[in-house]
Amino acid sequence: MDAKELAQGVIAGDRRSLARAITLVESARADHRAKAVELVAEARAAGRQALRIGLSGTPGVGKSTFIEAFGMRLLAEGLRVAVLAVDPSSARSGGSILGDKTRMERLSREPAAFIRPSPSQAQMGGVARRTREAVALCEAAGFDVVLIETVGVGQSETVVAEICDLFLLLLAPAGGDELQGVKRGIMEMADMILVNKADGALKSTATRTCADYAGALRLLRRRPQDPEGFPKAMMVSATEETGMAEAWTEMQFLAQWRRDNGHWESRRSAQAKHWFAEEVRQGLLAALTREPAKGSMAALGERVAQGDISPEAAAAEMLALLGR
Repeated sequence: MDAKELAQGVIAGDRRSLARAITLVESARADHRAKAVELVAEARAAGRQALRIGLSGTPGVGKSTFIEAFGMRLLAEGLRVAVLAVDPSSARSGGSILGDKTRMERLSREPAAFIRPSPSQAQMGGVARRTREAVALCEAAGFDVVLIETVGVGQSETVVAEICDLFLLLLAPAGGDELQGVKRGIMEMADMILVNKADGALKSTATRTCADYAGALRLLRRRPQDPEGFPKAMMVSATEETGMAEAWTEMQFLAQWRRDNGHWESRRSAQAKHWFAEEVRQGLLAALTREPAKGSMAALGERVAQGDISPEAAAAEMLALLGR
């Protein structure tokens, strides 16, 4: 099946075509890459857009449970939901468990939902390198909301903000105080902070945690793409499914405000520019592993390992060989 035919299947809403298309764009083979570029271009030509929501949080905070409960609520409103879940890859074997579907049993059975786990591989920042292309394919397939679940590694997980329209940070009760809240990095990128597990014995603790973060967010400078009151902190319970409706209302308000005030398209344009630069950087790194540079890289690496040359000097020599 050629790229055009596969794209037509995706646009027609065929789930098998969508799964095959995402597998293609995630492939590292050079011949697959050329086909994937054509495929994504065909898919984007359909002109469909979805609300892209990125979600991050520390391991164990309940991201998958939240996504399932939140996804079920969206389905009840007649929306089609795609979930792109990024799993961490082993630094030793390179493998990933990819078990998110088993943690979203109800959602995975729904015909209007699509769940795709992907390995992070060597990509830093909490997402896989080709997640953005997978999002574009899900949009072309007619999904109304695309949820992007990151690996959940902490403060450095900001790459997802370059993919989504709204970035949610999920935190546990007693997850920090106001000082923790004003840390730069992931806190600064979040559009909304949701304190999960606000139920049972943890409800009072969640209330205090939410108040702490709300106070911290007020200390951060309001961005021009934010209306009054954003970013904001709210409480939710994924197990009891409380606070979901209120959180979704706020998300819709923020998204619509950005559309009405011209920030929606400018944000997506800036993201496209970011990924252009990232593709160039990744391409240059890949070129270093191919001939004729491959032998030079290996030789210089051995000299660095043996202490014959410093890493900085070796890097300068390598760049000189490349004519940089």
